[in-house]
Amino acid sequence: MKTELKYIELKSGFSDNGPAWIGLVSYSKSGKTIYFNGKAFQSLSGTGIYANYFDIETGNEYWISGVKKNMSDRHQFGSGKILVERRILSDYLESIGKSELPKANYELTDVETEIPTERINKLENEITESPEFGIDLYYKEPNELTNEEIKHLISDLIVDEENARFNKGRRSAKKKRIELVAELEKRREKTV
Repeated sequence: MKTELKYIELKSGFSDNGPAWIGLVSYSKSGKTIYFNGKAFQSLSGTGIYANYFDIETGNEYWISGVKKNMSDRHQFGSGKILVERRILSDYLESIGKSELPKANYELTDVETEIPTERINKLENEITESPEFGIDLYYKEPNELTNEEIKHLISDLIVDEENARFNKGRRSAKKKRIELVAELEKRREKTV
C-alpha cells in the first residue's frame, strides 16, 4: 500500500479551527480512498467549499493536503495545535528542515495504525434489500401518493438527511420531507 505524509484537518463544525494532524496516510489500491487514524476518506471531487475529502462512515468533511515545508499547513486565520504522529516525527522534521518540533503550535500524538479496509469494504458493498415500494414514488407529487407511501418516503428521507455526505443533499432531503409532512397534515385536517 502506498503511504505518504499528509496534513489532515477536520472542517465539519470547526471551520479553520478543527483538530489537525500531520501523519502517515495509506492509499487503497485504486488510490481513491485514503486511510488515516482508523478512518477512510474519499475525495469530494471539487464539490466541497472548505474541504476536499469526506469520512466515508460519518460524512464529516476534512482538508487533506501535502505537508508544507514552511509549516503553513493550517489556514492563515485558523488556530489550534497540530498533532504530529509520533512514529513519523523524524520524517516530518526532515521534510521541513528542522531538528526539533516547535512546541508552541505542535504536539506529538499516537494514532490508530490499523487500516480498516475490511470494515470500509463491507460498508461500501452493503446489499440493499429490495424495497417494498418502487423507486417511482420519489418522482410523484405529494398529492399523488397514499398515506402509507408518504410515511414510507418520510422515513427514507430522514435516513437520507442523517447520512447525506454533502450539505446540499441534506437540504434537498429535508425540503422534500417537509413537503410530505405538510401534505400528510393537510389530509388529516380534511378528514377531521
